[in-house]
Amino acid sequence: MTRTFTAHRRQLTALRLSAQAIVAGDDRPGDPAATVRRLLCMQAQDFAGAKWSVGLRTPGSTDASIEASLAAGDIVRSWPMRGTLHFVPPQDLGWILSLTADRIISSTAGRERELQLTAADFATARDVAEENLSGGRVLTRDELLAGFVAAGVATTGQRGVHLLQRLCLERVAVFGPPQGKKHTFALFDDWVRSPRVLEREEGLGEFAARYFAAHGPATVRDFAWWSSLTLTDARAGVAVARDRLDELDIEGTAYYLDRDTAAAASATVALPGFDEYLLGYQDRSPALAAEHAKLVVPGGNGLFLPTIVVDGEVVGLWRRTITRAGVAVEARPFGELSMRARSRFDAATGRYARFLGLPLLPEA
Repeated sequence: MTRTFTAHRRQLTALRLSAQAIVAGDDRPGDPAATVRRLLCMQAQDFAGAKWSVGLRTPGSTDASIEASLAAGDIVRSWPMRGTLHFVPPQDLGWILSLTADRIISSTAGRERELQLTAADFATARDVAEENLSGGRVLTRDELLAGFVAAGVATTGQRGVHLLQRLCLERVAVFGPPQGKKHTFALFDDWVRSPRVLEREEGLGEFAARYFAAHGPATVRDFAWWSSLTLTDARAGVAVARDRLDELDIEGTAYYLDRDTAAAASATVALPGFDEYLLGYQDRSPALAAEHAKLVVPGGNGLFLPTIVVDGEVVGLWRRTITRAGVAVEARPFGELSMRARSRFDAATGRYARFLGLPLLPEA
């Protein structure tokens, strides 16, 4: 049975830091694949930043260990939601796409008409992918696009990315193992080896339960925005999962969370841009003050910068500079950091440097 409590908005961030495994806890994931399973989908359009999103939640992990999980197929990258790349557990990608793909494809129809992409173009791209990726083969992005061109389908402008995205949405292809700095594609059925198959109602309930377990407390509208589901489907998922969730009432709004979520202790962390801590919610105001929103998303163009988070609140930005000598991290707080917060931020950047396998250089 769902339990209902009354809480204040500031309590949201302490609970979210714990639910998202940002702050250490006894149930923190032990390897990169476990972290992605816990979060279910982690935004990954910025590949380097996405690896740090996994790494900061996975004690002892490195950039190399996350690349190894991708190379082994323990984590996959695709377009399951919002027309944006995410890291996803391979076993969950198929049933997620069964709930989201049709809506995403409908939402891109207008842009595809502008690009003069036709049903015949998509069919040709599918034939090329199935022929050239069969037998467990992988191709780099450029190689696969070259195959489309050879078959008479132009890939200029944004046509290429729309063709690749459609192949992934229709479960024909998926990102394969990285080859250095090049991304590859493989056939979905070859790379996703043990897919779970869920009926629609079961899938909606699983979607809701996993979202609120890793992002709660959050609202139904947060879930609908994050997942690309309609609000009706999001509510249906919550109804199926409700026995696994607690409910918080905050200023008359219902927030759901896994019943085992405990508030995190105080912490200072260096989050990459596009991290789920901000991207996991339609309403980001509990963590990000309105007067700072334009600094985190300059120009409102969807580019999220790396953030300094102190006790759940975004208090500044940071940026890295990598050279042959190591990595330097520059803090750009919105105001003065306390001595404790500055010390903890320095510790967080030290951990980031160890994650990259590079010396931490003094801030310029």
